[in-house]
Amino acid sequence: MTSIGASTGMVDWNLAVATATRLVRPGPEVSRDEARAVVAELRRHAKSSEEHVRGFTRMTTDEAHDTPVLVVDRPGWIRANVAGFRELLKPLLEKMEERRGGSAGNAVLGAVGGKVTGVELGMLLSFLSSRVLGQYETFAPATRELPAGANGGGRLLLVAPNIVHVERELDVQPHDFRLWVTLHEETHRTQFTAVPWLRDHLEGEIQSFLAETDVDPMTVLERVREAAQTLAGGRPEAEEDDGGRSLVELVQTPAQREVLGRLTAVMSLLEGHADYVMDGVGPAVVPSVGEIREKFQQRRAKGASRLDMALRRLLGLDAKLRQYRDGERFVRAVVDECGMDGFNRVWTSPNTLPTKSEIAKPADWIARVHRKPEA
Repeated sequence: MTSIGASTGMVDWNLAVATATRLVRPGPEVSRDEARAVVAELRRHAKSSEEHVRGFTRMTTDEAHDTPVLVVDRPGWIRANVAGFRELLKPLLEKMEERRGGSAGNAVLGAVGGKVTGVELGMLLSFLSSRVLGQYETFAPATRELPAGANGGGRLLLVAPNIVHVERELDVQPHDFRLWVTLHEETHRTQFTAVPWLRDHLEGEIQSFLAETDVDPMTVLERVREAAQTLAGGRPEAEEDDGGRSLVELVQTPAQREVLGRLTAVMSLLEGHADYVMDGVGPAVVPSVGEIREKFQQRRAKGASRLDMALRRLLGLDAKLRQYRDGERFVRAVVDECGMDGFNRVWTSPNTLPTKSEIAKPADWIARVHRKPEA
């Protein structure tokens, strides 16, 4: 196993990787030749998706900010995400360490707590690793096994076993489904490579959110523990007990709520834009896109089980489903009214990003960004 950094502190990151990779469920049965063919096809689709997405969106990517595309298995996704989490959460964890204090007793408790949290984080990642089809890792640091972009990281992950699992589950044409998935994920890659300021803006917002966290460290860790216990079957009534609270909702201050509103708007834009592009390009290059979309939407909406729904709520994943819907409606409304070039003014600067209320009312964004100067 590749070390992803120090294992001391609030979270034993290496133990998180070890736990997740030990618990992760095996992927679908495929022969070695079939696996190689899937990987090769996903790489081809990723390459062709670049041309399709950039042609449709009219977004020009900056080669200086280019990022790699990696086809990974479930353990590879786990290692990449642990590295990303460690990088992004470093300021928050340092703050929590300071609050905990530096006495010998606290150090011992911290070492034990770090291992407990590492195991529990590993349990959650093992659960999620079988559900993610693809992911653009915006803040990914480069490692020996997982390269990233030169300017602050970034890489696109395509999780091959999960893609094969879902295409079989939905009983759709594999070639079409794989291209359809890569169109969505390539849109995210294009967003960040064509709009270089977007990454720094998003990171700044996230760090502002984390900097405002004013909660006892053990309270945050307890929420992680509850999620892990739900996964292990220890809290079968978690959705009632939690009262609908997610991990994110727990740590909100008034200042955080403002930041979270802006983050929600940006994420809704990015996810909705990817869905819009995927469906816009689809009919020309994915013959069975209608069938795929219908079956995939049904799968998205119902979730896999009651346990899955409880975890989605606790982790805030149900909010992500709303972001797809709300963001796609915003993009469609703006493109219908202003055309693609008019919509692309959204990428001009942080000031032209839609607010949370504008996501729900696209006409307000159009009026603000496209208003004619007074004579």
